[in-house]
Amino acid sequence: MSEPVVRDVGVVIVAAGASTRAGGVSAGELKQFRWVAGKPMLLHTLQEFQARDDVAMVVCVLPRQVAGDPPPWLFQCDTERMLVATGGAVRGESVRNGLEDLPESCRYVLIHDAARPLATSAMIDRVVMEVRRGRGAIAALPVVDTLKRVNESGRIERTVDRAGLWRAQTPQGFPREMILEAHEHALLTGVDATDDAALCEQLGLEVVVVRGSERAMKVTEEADFARADLLYGLKE
Repeated sequence: MSEPVVRDVGVVIVAAGASTRAGGVSAGELKQFRWVAGKPMLLHTLQEFQARDDVAMVVCVLPRQVAGDPPPWLFQCDTERMLVATGGAVRGESVRNGLEDLPESCRYVLIHDAARPLATSAMIDRVVMEVRRGRGAIAALPVVDTLKRVNESGRIERTVDRAGLWRAQTPQGFPREMILEAHEHALLTGVDATDDAALCEQLGLEVVVVRGSERAMKVTEEADFARADLLYGLKE
């Protein structure tokens, strides 16, 4: 008989942005609520994490104007393992709000951007495996394109060596104590970052990369919705 899986992983889904580059509130619908590959982006992410037996709780951090009255489709999930938190003025504050709502049983934390709705179970597995070894881990892909540094007028200044460069994705995972320490330090020093691993790096805490997925693209511009539809059927 197999041992029962311990539910000791907490997930914070950051979905508190105004999504201005993809229309945002002015267009009547937040990007993270728009449909892609058959369902709202945020619901893709929520259901993917709740499909894991080791996930104890998923906290969806939503914009203040909708956190009190989320869209009904959000509850097409295991509602006993889902909470809604209110987003802050900056990303770091939103993440901290989500972390505060995780139950104490969550020894490990995954932080995921709702703008990446198609993260695969395999890449999540790889992140969790490393986090259980006591260090931070992020999904990422190696840079394969030639990189150019360009000045404000568009003139190329130099070619950047791409060796050792990776494109960071999410989820990003950490032992709970590690990410709490990193965010506490960021709060005290007034630092905000678009990447939680960067906060750990500032303290010299170990963070490794694991292979991500092209499916886990970030939906940013309007054209990205069509691309995400196409990538949905991509096998890892």
